Amino acid sequence: MTDPELRTLLEELRRQASERSAALETALAQLTHDRSSQSDDDEHDPEGVPLSAEWSRLSGLLDGAREELQQVDAALARMDAGTYGFCTNCGRRIPIERLRVRPFAELCVPCAEKLGR
Repeated sequence: MTDPELRTLLEELRRQASERSAALETALAQLTHDRSSQSDDDEHDPEGVPLSAEWSRLSGLLDGAREELQQVDAALARMDAGTYGFCTNCGRRIPIERLRVRPFAELCVPCAEKLGR
């Protein structure tokens, strides 16, 4: 995989994470609206998932989408700076196989294992 292919992949991942984040923000806004028009005691609603559980689920998904977006943006910034593909811990080259699987990786496999990432 060449650098242009990796940039294209990162840009596509960025688009997907951005769309997912926007959709989750919309869903959370709707849930907030729905929650404001109901009783605070939704834990005993026999129909469907309690609003608090749905809020928690959506918040977790939104946090994940935002984190992915940050990682992709950081990878694109490293690419622009000419440091993409080099381990931020030891400076060695990150194998292309790893970048194909995890294009926003900032650590080589040994450093990732050592640091538990």
